[in-house]
Amino acid sequence: MRKKLKSLNQQRMEFAATVERFGTKSAFRGPPLETILLRDVARTDNGGIVTDHLWFTAGKSWRGLRAGDRVLFEARVGQYEKGYFGRREDVYVPNDIDYRLERPTKVRVAPDEVKSDA
Repeated sequence: MRKKLKSLNQQRMEFAATVERFGTKSAFRGPPLETILLRDVARTDNGGIVTDHLWFTAGKSWRGLRAGDRVLFEARVGQYEKGYFGRREDVYVPNDIDYRLERPTKVRVAPDEVKSDA
């Protein structure tokens, strides 16, 4: 469980993270969806690291980023239920509540990472 995110549930705030890599996940219909892995996600108000990693579906706001970029973004802390939701009794694992960041907006490269071509 992401305990530091639990105390921030339903709050919208700014976070900073490092782009680790891009990947894909299968979609219900159509081509696979692109994903982005962020490492060392931290609050920008000196709240410290809230989680060591986080996956997002890489929409338009994440375009143009590369692995290693330090990014700033705003997101809301939300909760979700994780676990096995099937009907097989031999695979039963109790469901658990965990926390995530959702609805990321205002994604930008951190100012100290902007490189000039001069």
